[in-house]
Amino acid sequence: MSIDARCETGQDDPCPAVPPTGTVVVPRPGEAERHTAAVGLVTVDIAIPVHNEQKALPGCVSALHDFLHDGFPFPWTITLVDSGSTDDTRRVAEELALVRPRVRVLHQDRKGKGFAVRTAWLRSEADVVVYMDVDLSTGLDALLPLVAALAGGHSDIAIGSRYAPGARVVRGTKRALVSRGYNALLRWTHRVRFTDAQCGFKAARAEVIRPLLRSVADDAWFFDTEMLLLAQHNKLRLHEVAVDWIEDTDSRVVVRSVAAGNLRGVLRLARARLSGAATVHGLPPRPAPRAVHPDAVLAPGRPARTRRWALASAPVSLAALALYLRTRRRGSPSPGGPAPMRAGLAGGAGAGR
Repeated sequence: MSIDARCETGQDDPCPAVPPTGTVVVPRPGEAERHTAAVGLVTVDIAIPVHNEQKALPGCVSALHDFLHDGFPFPWTITLVDSGSTDDTRRVAEELALVRPRVRVLHQDRKGKGFAVRTAWLRSEADVVVYMDVDLSTGLDALLPLVAALAGGHSDIAIGSRYAPGARVVRGTKRALVSRGYNALLRWTHRVRFTDAQCGFKAARAEVIRPLLRSVADDAWFFDTEMLLLAQHNKLRLHEVAVDWIEDTDSRVVVRSVAAGNLRGVLRLARARLSGAATVHGLPPRPAPRAVHPDAVLAPGRPARTRRWALASAPVSLAALALYLRTRRRGSPSPGGPAPMRAGLAGGAGAGR
């Protein structure tokens, strides 16, 4: 496995004191003050998994590097993860790392998008880890909102969504139907609360994602979904960002084989949830919510409110139900028959408020 990291010092020598598996963060001259002002000096490592992408890689790195340099407020690194390429992708990546500051190359002989992302994220020493697809289908304007939700510790995982309110998507009808159908299947089988499992634009707090990744078994295209299903099952806080997304038709994805693998993964995760195998140990605990205002008057806990609501509502609701059943037994309910029941039920609900 080869790693190449370069400093922007005007020389071609590698950074001498940077561990080979670390995150390289070397500010340009004059940027130190701006980086010091960044929130908590949160460092960001952006992984781009590639397989036989010698054509797409130069444009991707150029656009992403320029975007980050022109105004991204956190110290950043780009990690190109060559995943078993058989063309010149590795050579192209290493050449880009020689001339682009804060770009490093990570090579692995094993193919698989999920394996590439997991390897890059587990090796990174950054505070926030990101991955995005090499085609840059997702607009980069969504990157800062994605990272900002994690930088302060508010959320654990942030994902780009093509189906969140405000998202704008340009894509073909066939793949749109397949994608929507898959996300609907996840809502039906796993009752997911996120809207888009497959958008290649995700980020996570490193301290949270490391123990979670060790429980993710898939190394291919189901990796994203498995990570999110495990995160939801273990009550991690997910944040969705509406994105602008334009389909790149030069794709390496074979829809039929990917769909079959996803279906097998959905069934496997359902069994894991039922057996308890989906529980991940070692996740950092989230502090319990507490009032910010020093003089806040706190409401009673949920169990107390539930008991009080039940005691107040039960008599009224039972009386309304008895009146309704009595009217039905007579065989000729009056036109206003159901109205007392509805009024009684409304009164029962109101009594608990």
